[in-house]
Amino acid sequence: MARVAEGIRRRRRVKIVATIGPASSSPEKLEELFRTGADVFRLNFSHGAQDDHAAVVDRIRRIEKKTGRPIGILADLQGPKLRVGRFAGGGVVLQWGRSFRLDLQERPGDSQRAQLPHPEIMAAAGPGSLLLLDDGRIRLEVTRQTPEFLDTRVIVGGRLTDHKGVNLPGLTLPIPALTKKDRSDLAFALEHGCDYIGLSFVQRPDDVAEARELVGDRAFILSKIEKPGALACIDDVLRLSDAIMVARGDLGVEMPAEEVPLLQKRLIRAAHRFGRPVVVATQMMESMIENPAPTRAEASDVSTAVFDGADAVMLSAESAAGKYPVETVRMMDRIVARIEEDSDLKAARTGMRPKPEKSSADAICAAARQVAETIEAKAIAAFSLSGRTVIRMSRERPDTPILGLTPSLQTARRMALVWGVHALTSEATHTMTETVSQAAALARQSGFARRRDEIVVIAGVPFGRSGGTNSLRVTQVT
Repeated sequence: MARVAEGIRRRRRVKIVATIGPASSSPEKLEELFRTGADVFRLNFSHGAQDDHAAVVDRIRRIEKKTGRPIGILADLQGPKLRVGRFAGGGVVLQWGRSFRLDLQERPGDSQRAQLPHPEIMAAAGPGSLLLLDDGRIRLEVTRQTPEFLDTRVIVGGRLTDHKGVNLPGLTLPIPALTKKDRSDLAFALEHGCDYIGLSFVQRPDDVAEARELVGDRAFILSKIEKPGALACIDDVLRLSDAIMVARGDLGVEMPAEEVPLLQKRLIRAAHRFGRPVVVATQMMESMIENPAPTRAEASDVSTAVFDGADAVMLSAESAAGKYPVETVRMMDRIVARIEEDSDLKAARTGMRPKPEKSSADAICAAARQVAETIEAKAIAAFSLSGRTVIRMSRERPDTPILGLTPSLQTARRMALVWGVHALTSEATHTMTETVSQAAALARQSGFARRRDEIVVIAGVPFGRSGGTNSLRVTQVT
C-alpha cells in the first residue's frame, strides 16, 4: 500500500500557487510554505539561472519525499519580450503632443528617437495604432509607418528609461510564443520533471500546438491568457491546452481596466466548459510584499476568484521577493477556506456546473456526484492513470471531497493544481474489487473516512488503460 502522509490535508478546495524567488527558495522556507498551504510552486524563468531553478526543484522533491505528499511544479517560460533600447542618459522625458520616432538603429536613444529592435512591430503597426510603453504608463500613437521606423505622437507622456516593455493592444504580431531561450528552458524543465509548462505570449492556437510538439505528454501545458488575440480564439486554445491562467496584469495593460473582471469570469466559465483547470493570477495580495496584512480590497479580490470558480489562485512577487511570504500564503489559505464555508458559494456552484458531455466518463462523474451527495458519502475516490478522470470529477464541483488516486507519481503531481482534489499515489489494481478495497483503505488512512462510512468509487474497466471511465461503486469503509 502507498504511504499516506499524516497531518497535511487542506481545509479548502481552491489551490494556491506560490512563486519561488530569493525570499522563499531556501529548503526551510520552501517546506514552511508547503506546510502552510502552497500546493504548487512556480518557477519564473524570466528570472534566475537554470542552475538556481535546478536547486529549487531538488529541494521541492526532497520535501515531497519527506512529507509523502505530491507537489506540483509550474515552469513558467518567459516568452518574447518586446522592449525599447537604451538611452544615452539612461532615460528621457516624453512630453504630450510631441513627435517621437522608434527605429531599428542600435545607437542610444534621446528625446527625439529610441531603438525598437523588433521589425515585426514595424510590419504590424500602422497609422492610428497605439503603443503602450512601461506597462501602459506612456502611450504613443503611430502617425507614419515604414519597414525601418515608426513615427509617433505622444498621447500620454512621462519618463521613459532603458529597456522598458512595449505592448500593442489590438494587434496580433507575427512572433512565435517560444524564443530560443524558452526552448532551452523548456528542455531543462522537462528534463527536471516539472509538471506544468507555463506558455507565455499565446496569441493563436498554433502557439499551443507548437509547444505540444515539443512537450508531448511529458507535462501539462498551461496557456497564459495575457494577449487579447488569444481571446478571439479561446475555444481552440482551450482544446489544445491542459490548463489556462488568467494573467490579469498583462491583460490589464492591453485592455481597459474595467474589462478585466468580466474577462476573468468569462475565461473561468470557458475553462469549465472544456474541463480545464484555471488559475487566476497577478496582484492578488500585492500589498503583502511590504506589509504583514492584506488590504480589504485584496481579500475581496481573492474571494471573487473563489466565487467565480477558479481552480487556483496565484502569488507572484508576494511569495518570491516579499517580506512576508509565509504569512501571505497563510492569509490566502484563511481567506479561501472561509469563503468556501459560505452557503451562497455552494449554491453558486450548482449554477456554474456545465452540462455533461455525451460520454460514459462524463455520465459516471455526474452520477458519482449525485450519489455521493444523496448518501452523504465521505469521499469520491477517482482512479486514473492520466488524471483526466479526476479532472472530469473536479469539473462537477461536488460538495464531497475528491480523492485522486493514481499509480503514477507524475499524474499525482499534476493533480495538485486541480480544484477539490486530494491526490494520492496508489498501487496498480487489476479488478474493480481490488480498486474498491484500496480506495476504502486510503480514504481511511488519509483521514477522509472512518469505519462504516460510505465512499463512492469510480474507475475504468479494463484496468491499465488510460481513459474509458465506466464503473461506479458505493462501498463501506471497514
